[in-house]
Amino acid sequence: MKLNKTIVPLFTALVLVSTMLAAPTSVEARLPSAVNGQALPSLADMLEKVTPAVVNITTEDNSQTAKLNEPVFRHFFGKRMPSKKKKKLGTGSGIIVNAEAGYIVTNAHVIDGASRIIVTLKDKRQFYAKLIGTDLKADIAVILIQPERLTAMPIASSKNLRVGDFVVAIGNPFGLGQSVTSGIISALGRTGLGIEDYEDFIQTDAPINPGNSGGALVNLRGELIGINTAILGGRNGGNVGIGFAIPSDMIVNIKDQLVESGKVERGQLGIEIQDLRPALVKAFKLQNGQGALISGVASNSPAEVAGIKEGDVITRVNGIQVSNSSNLKSMIGNLRMGSRVSMEYMRDGVIQKAVALVGQVEKRNYSVRSSKRVYPQIEKKRKPPKSYYNDPWDE
Repeated sequence: MKLNKTIVPLFTALVLVSTMLAAPTSVEARLPSAVNGQALPSLADMLEKVTPAVVNITTEDNSQTAKLNEPVFRHFFGKRMPSKKKKKLGTGSGIIVNAEAGYIVTNAHVIDGASRIIVTLKDKRQFYAKLIGTDLKADIAVILIQPERLTAMPIASSKNLRVGDFVVAIGNPFGLGQSVTSGIISALGRTGLGIEDYEDFIQTDAPINPGNSGGALVNLRGELIGINTAILGGRNGGNVGIGFAIPSDMIVNIKDQLVESGKVERGQLGIEIQDLRPALVKAFKLQNGQGALISGVASNSPAEVAGIKEGDVITRVNGIQVSNSSNLKSMIGNLRMGSRVSMEYMRDGVIQKAVALVGQVEKRNYSVRSSKRVYPQIEKKRKPPKSYYNDPWDE
């Protein structure tokens, strides 16, 4: 028997209506525990291992004084009123990097000026910390606590990082206690921000807020890749998705020096540098526009001994591309005294190589420059641009 085509849609509609009426009136939505037999990804296992290595830091500063504002004191003492000490509290974060010795790294600004440093572990144990050393130019400090049942965080090299890598920020935002946020690496090698003297920041969109300073930025393996240091905040000081962390390679170098001697000695080449302007990029025929122009060379400096001259453009250091003058400053500043550094530079349109022994350069040597060179034709019409730095950059 042949069905009428007009009856079929009506029959289908009736079946659908009856099915809907028979269904429950409310449905509870739940995330599945697995997809295709595989458990959903989670950071929980990794965080259970690494979060005990991140500590909360509280500081007290007794140097601040507050005048007694009661009227009776004002009546008797006038402007010469006595003062009383007032404790100034601060909060931040830190990372245990050596469990056997008890060493913790944090930002220098977290503990700067503190008369007492109190470290609180994840298990709520508290210790008074001893300051080992600070490097204000890079904003890194090392403190020491009693090594009792501590967990250290493994450290990965930051040279292998890539934009787009997933990261996790761990710290003590607003003094609330340990918190975890996640994001990606948004950019690498951020310099020239004016936050520190030596900058080579990792930029991340993982939410970082006040109190996260000194906390850990880790990869998905639970390895330290940076110390959370600063944010580009909104009007109310909150996070807007732009945070900066000091890379782990810089942390390790400075931490080792502070532990060994309590201070940091930075390598110097004895050069003055500046960024490349568009006219210079065209004149030097640089394809990618990256590098740093040598605007001066100190006499008897490592750079002069290596054959570097004013007008050269440094393009690579130890095989790594130099993006700008701030980048070069950080690269050389992160080298220890006595280190050998290989450089590639552009001179008269030809890439050349040199090796220098990083050392110290006295300020008076900057007043005597090596022989001056002629700039490319486009620059002969006017004087070369002055350096962005009034003083020698590596002093």
